[in-house]
Amino acid sequence: MSKHGAILLNSMDYSSNIVVGVWDGSTPGIIKALNPHRHDHYTCMLVESGTLEVIFDFEHLTMPAGTLFVCPPNQVHQIIKVVGAAGYYISFEGRHLTESAKTALESSLADTWIVPLSGIEYGWFKSTLDSMIKLKGLNGGSRMEVEQPLLSAFIAQAALSFESSMLDDSSKAVTRAVSIAKKFRNLVKADFRTLKRPSEYAEKLNISVAHLNDVVKRVTGHSVSQLIQKELLNEAQRLLYYSEMTVKEISYQLGYQDPKYFIRLFTKKAGRSPSDYRKTYRPQPNQP
Repeated sequence: MSKHGAILLNSMDYSSNIVVGVWDGSTPGIIKALNPHRHDHYTCMLVESGTLEVIFDFEHLTMPAGTLFVCPPNQVHQIIKVVGAAGYYISFEGRHLTESAKTALESSLADTWIVPLSGIEYGWFKSTLDSMIKLKGLNGGSRMEVEQPLLSAFIAQAALSFESSMLDDSSKAVTRAVSIAKKFRNLVKADFRTLKRPSEYAEKLNISVAHLNDVVKRVTGHSVSQLIQKELLNEAQRLLYYSEMTVKEISYQLGYQDPKYFIRLFTKKAGRSPSDYRKTYRPQPNQP
């Protein structure tokens, strides 16, 4: 990483843009993932045995055998520990999904899906991935016409399994309210660097600011402003922790042309200045 480099970005460099295989603690991709990074594509992992410990942004999660996780582009993550773990992986770009599967993936209120699977669910996901792996030896040429339907079915079922696992904690809000909240979250994730005011999001959704705030508050428990600021704060923390960018560069990266304003805002929300945050939480060069 260069002195002022951003967070390491892993890009897909495969001609098919759908990559599926098996992994364990010695797989090069797993070893590489021991360093913090982000992807420009979606990544799924199915834990078949052992225990996998991963940090998604700043949340430390332990995933035992029988867990499926789906990670979206741009989220910073890092594998912390592989305790006898092994399983399957699949990486892909959103353009290879059917519209219904892509909608299910992009409309979730959760950034990352962590799904504890039942025995039947696990067997289905394992069988589907095995089938995709076997395609490598079955067809000598393009396999897209076979791979894409299998991939879309995989994601569609992942969405159903994830929603089922969240039923006990889900909001009783009406479908329309949930739909608006999902659209708002997707807009925030895409445009938080350029759109900072609730009114700008309400205008894009063709509803009033009051209605947007009411719906988002009911569904998520947070106001529109809180979620916008949370997205900005998360990205600022990622860049302070994982990159060598200066505070001024981070300010510009997040759409703030006045670094002093960004510093005041960050200090108010995080409880300490950006420089102090980096000094306090980021490991020093002589630390592991």
